[in-house]
Amino acid sequence: MNTEQQRQKLIEERQNLESEMGKIGRKNPSVPNDWEPTAGDVGQEADPIDQAELVTELETSSAIFTDLEVRYDQVLAALAKIEKGAYGVCETCGKPVEEARLAVDPAAPTCIEHK
Repeated sequence: MNTEQQRQKLIEERQNLESEMGKIGRKNPSVPNDWEPTAGDVGQEADPIDQAELVTELETSSAIFTDLEVRYDQVLAALAKIEKGAYGVCETCGKPVEEARLAVDPAAPTCIEHK
């Protein structure tokens, strides 16, 4: 397995995820490597329909943001494993993660048996 190639894939994915999260959120200044969703242009909307639209938009953005953040955390964990020399080892059984699995998902934390 070419760990350097996997590392490059993970770095590219991390950058893409940061870009996508930056569109609907921001880095949390209180917690390193943490992000938080942000509301759109929230003001003093008097119209209940405008208020409802903002709430709906925030709920949708929050759901998308949560999915992005979960993947972001997986990518960061995989990069940390590469640095520690523990990349490609199943977190459940300790056996090597299949190269085909890592080719499809470089951040896969477990072998196929334990996915």
